[in-house]
Amino acid sequence: MSDFDGIRAIVTGGASGIGLATASLLASRGATVVCLDLNSEVAAPLTGIRADVTDDASVRAAVSAAAATLGGIDVVVNNAGIGAQGTIEDNDDAEWARVFDVNVQGMVRVTRAALPYLRESSHAAVVNTCSIAATAGLPQRALYSATKGAVLSLTLAMAADHLREGIRVNCVNPGTADTPWIGRLLAGAADPVAERAALEARQPSGRLVTADEVAGAIAYLASPFSAGTTGTALAVDGGMQGLRLRKE
Repeated sequence: MSDFDGIRAIVTGGASGIGLATASLLASRGATVVCLDLNSEVAAPLTGIRADVTDDASVRAAVSAAAATLGGIDVVVNNAGIGAQGTIEDNDDAEWARVFDVNVQGMVRVTRAALPYLRESSHAAVVNTCSIAATAGLPQRALYSATKGAVLSLTLAMAADHLREGIRVNCVNPGTADTPWIGRLLAGAADPVAERAALEARQPSGRLVTADEVAGAIAYLASPFSAGTTGTALAVDGGMQGLRLRKE
């Protein structure tokens, strides 16, 4: 018997990258999983439902449809998000609003819509995808870092608000992960090989984090075996946040 047998989960941004890796892992461990994404095409055993996390009506309809498909909701993985580059000078107000709308308010909309179902669950868990950018100052990531700092604080506040309702809330803080977004960033660099080497070098492990490694951390936090864990940020960053290695 697997820890996720009988567990019903929704994963936002579940059609690619960390979201798809997470949805696939949960399903392999016994969960029934619905992926909410602008792209609703996913392979069995996953089910895809189109959702735009910036549109409250779209979110509510998608969460309701997911709950109907699953027969309820036990786990919410808030993974949908977008990136941003530059200092505070490099993005205008509209871009700041757009990225916050996806990365922060998107999590609010999805969790808010799922709360009635989570309250009925005997194992309710929310896991938010945060970032190393919430806890370390990274160059050229002012807007992105601001949104992930908000996600970290939001996670703690949600954990406090909903603990007595039996709902656990945690987040994962990936380092630079080898995802489609990073692939696009590298493709647009003047020297993609050098840029990738620089990203790898700033992580003590000397390599990028994989989507499957982040998925493993999300599954740990979502699992009934982790019922005593809430209000926690779990780093999956190859030691980037906590280690200071000497050069060899």
